[in-house]
Amino acid sequence: MRRLSRRSLYLTLLTAVFWFPARAQTPSAGSVVKLDPSLDEILPPDAKLELLQGEGAFEGGEGPLWIQDGASGFLLFSDVGGNRIFQWTPGCFAFPCAPDGKLSVFLDHSGYADASRVGSVDAKGAHLYGSNGLTLDRQGRIILDANGDRAVERLEKDGSRTMLADHFEGKRLTCPNDIVVKSDGAIYFTDGMAGCLPKREDDPAKELPFHAVYFMRNGRLQLLDKDPGDFPPNGIAFSPDEKTLYVNNGGPGPNQRQIFAYEVQPDGTVKNRRLFIDFTGEKGPGGPDGMKVDVLGNLYSTGMGGVWIISTAGKRLGKIPAPEGMRFSNLAFGDRDSKTLYVVSSKTLWRIRLKVAGIRPQ
Repeated sequence: MRRLSRRSLYLTLLTAVFWFPARAQTPSAGSVVKLDPSLDEILPPDAKLELLQGEGAFEGGEGPLWIQDGASGFLLFSDVGGNRIFQWTPGCFAFPCAPDGKLSVFLDHSGYADASRVGSVDAKGAHLYGSNGLTLDRQGRIILDANGDRAVERLEKDGSRTMLADHFEGKRLTCPNDIVVKSDGAIYFTDGMAGCLPKREDDPAKELPFHAVYFMRNGRLQLLDKDPGDFPPNGIAFSPDEKTLYVNNGGPGPNQRQIFAYEVQPDGTVKNRRLFIDFTGEKGPGGPDGMKVDVLGNLYSTGMGGVWIISTAGKRLGKIPAPEGMRFSNLAFGDRDSKTLYVVSSKTLWRIRLKVAGIRPQ
């Protein structure tokens, strides 16, 4: 009898046993837009997004995270509106490979710990939405932004949860959005717009008068910045050497489309916020949202009608376009070589092969 690894056992405890067939009813994406010759080092000339899961299975795709389990692996992503974390498992692990993977529910009630509150509003008025951003800590445990609990939580190996942060200076966090873990174990996350509250920014349950970027180590939560560029923060990512922290403030309006860079200090705090790139006025649905970085330091950001690839100097290198009218929400590098970029929208899942490996949680 084959013995399960510790990680496999952990995953088995959390995974449901029903599948969702792919429904490829979504328009196809267009050809890659090259804005700089150096894009040829990143994407093959014939690179194109593949649709892995069409509309009908989920309603709020966010926070994709690749889990490597031995020689195989799979992708997790949040369904914010559906209050679940989904798992997409490839049908094979070599390229070229047909996009014939299987979708299953990895975790139900992902946005809050008490499953008895399904479909309700808690005593403080929080809509019980699902998880949002997902990442791994240095022990391979899943760290998530739990919108229902308005908190950052950790999934333990036995399937239980540990609350890591839900208040700042005695006031409840608003709606933790995106999250990343530094190599020393410190957790960085954004607390963004009040989308998980029934009346959003005007909801009386909103206790903090600002939106913020936070840093947490050894159980201590510290404020790093408030409303960068005067708008709520959203995506967050580190440069390969972790000396730069990227944060964007992508909102629905055309004037909320900026990415900032901070200098990371030895104690984990940041200083000297600077404008890294400004997408103000850029056409396409959505502002900057999910962000990831490849091993060369290039930054990948969803928003403005696709996935934008940006150099370390803040130069637009190219764009992987979304189908017309579609807003991509987040992205992650995956597969064993980390050269597959997975992209989610609210209702679809895609992938594209790259020449360069991306940095993913280990």
